[in-house]
Amino acid sequence: MLTVPVSLGDRSYAVTVGHGAREALVDSLPPAVKRVAVVTQEGIPETLIPSFGSLPVTVHRIGVGEESKTMATIEALCSAFARNGMTRNDIVIGVGGGMVTDIAGFVASVYHRGLNVMHVATSLLAMVDAAIGGKTGVNIPEGKNLIGAYWQPIAVACDLDALDTLPAREMRCGLGEMAKYHFIAHEDLTALPLEERVARCVAIKGEIVESDERESGRRALLNYGHTLAHALEIETNFEMAHGEAVATGLLYAAHLAHTMGRISAERVEEHYRVVRGVYDLPGAIPGGMDPENLLIHMAKDKKALSSLTFVLDSANGLEVVSGVDNDDVVRAFRDFETRSSTVKP
Repeated sequence: MLTVPVSLGDRSYAVTVGHGAREALVDSLPPAVKRVAVVTQEGIPETLIPSFGSLPVTVHRIGVGEESKTMATIEALCSAFARNGMTRNDIVIGVGGGMVTDIAGFVASVYHRGLNVMHVATSLLAMVDAAIGGKTGVNIPEGKNLIGAYWQPIAVACDLDALDTLPAREMRCGLGEMAKYHFIAHEDLTALPLEERVARCVAIKGEIVESDERESGRRALLNYGHTLAHALEIETNFEMAHGEAVATGLLYAAHLAHTMGRISAERVEEHYRVVRGVYDLPGAIPGGMDPENLLIHMAKDKKALSSLTFVLDSANGLEVVSGVDNDDVVRAFRDFETRSSTVKP
């Protein structure tokens, strides 16, 4: 197994990557813990829940799909914790994909004003992104992840056993996030075996989180491709999966950067080579999308503090760019549509 440290002072923790990594979490249990609350979903094998010896464990299964990623789910979990006598000394374990780790982390941050949380990431997307870094959240009708907290886990396990039965679409979602790291770190991660590739993605994200835990600057680069991605998820009522939307958002961001004169046409082609060639992802806008509707959603993005904001490529690498003109956004959208209709995904 591989261990990747995330160094945040007295809130530092280790991410363990490998087959059977879930059992490493037991070594990180605080001695005062008397109860364990596992947050998971139907369809996630119980064999992926770590063994906690004689400690009493309750399993709480939340709904599947973004419609369950709500404050109502948080309230239901808090009520269940209270009925089971959970105290501030006890611990929450998120066992699942990115939705589960987001909810488990958030409920841990608010119940009794903060419980420890650990994660067993069971999807590739959660392993390389969602379970790392302490960002938690739920959706409201006005936007994705608009309610949440920064709440670091005390340990994370990226258990590769879970990938043996991961559906192909979920695997593609993780590859969409991996493609993002290609542009952040300027590395061809596909040359590495899967275990090392996952660990390298964790290390890249961990290093960024260490330098900017609360997204006041550099951490926003981790949102590359996400501004359009979140808008597409909302506009398609989440029928478009997150990683698929991110892959599309990466290509769109390249078109937008080119429209604004930030990168060359050759650099746009590099994005297509990585997303569609290296990672074999469609990266295409679903039919019938209205750019004006997408603009409304993108304006509500968490990066948009006072104006339309994107993470965009440049000769100097990725940068957060505010004040992006609506006309450029629409023009890039049309260019991307044209390219997607003439080049087979």
